[in-house]
Amino acid sequence: MSDLAGKNVLITGALGTIGQALVAGYAAEGANVIALDRPDAPSPQETLDAVAKGVRFVGCDLNDLTRLEKQATALAEEVGGIDVLVNNAALVIFKQHTEFTIAEYEDQVRVNSSAVFVLSRVCSEAMKKKRYGKIVNITSLTLTGRWDGYVPYIASKGAMYGLIKGMARELGASLINVNGISPGAVLSEAEFRDRGDQREEYHQWILENQSLKRRIEAVDIANLAVFLSTSKADLITGQNIQVDGGW
Repeated sequence: MSDLAGKNVLITGALGTIGQALVAGYAAEGANVIALDRPDAPSPQETLDAVAKGVRFVGCDLNDLTRLEKQATALAEEVGGIDVLVNNAALVIFKQHTEFTIAEYEDQVRVNSSAVFVLSRVCSEAMKKKRYGKIVNITSLTLTGRWDGYVPYIASKGAMYGLIKGMARELGASLINVNGISPGAVLSEAEFRDRGDQREEYHQWILENQSLKRRIEAVDIANLAVFLSTSKADLITGQNIQVDGGW
């Protein structure tokens, strides 16, 4: 039996491409999966039911940090504490940095990093009492600086990386692991939306830069996240691991 069986796993951004792969991966391990995403998402429970049975959807706007803290606290108390927190949600806007408004910049920072701070602080309280917990943050290969058009997104993911290093140090005394995963260019709906007519050119550029000549899929990210949440990774913390096909 998996050591994740019966554990309470909270996954943010659960309805996206990587999010659904994460839901499926943890559910397959027998975990009690709580899937958090936007409250206005269309047919969220039906979408999740098609991914894995028994997954619970919770609608929450990560942009409202005060409400998020209250909602997460109540949820953690209801289920007896979150054992594994996967911070996957991300707000991505594609355009040159000079075209961003201040509000757009702040929105990305709140969703992509400030919400991570809030959720990690709330969930770690029960983890400390149990002297057990896993926090996995989905960062980004864009931190390497090879992409343009994502400056606020890259800045927010850089802040997330700082949270990984800082929290791993503080929470280690309570045997809580904090790690990150930097996905490379994962095949997703966002690629079609952002790249449009240039998608094929982008696809070829990715393959030219990767050592491994196949595109990364969401399940590749989920496989590592699940591993980092098991006892096999108990001595891994403060790391940000790239799943990029050898960029």
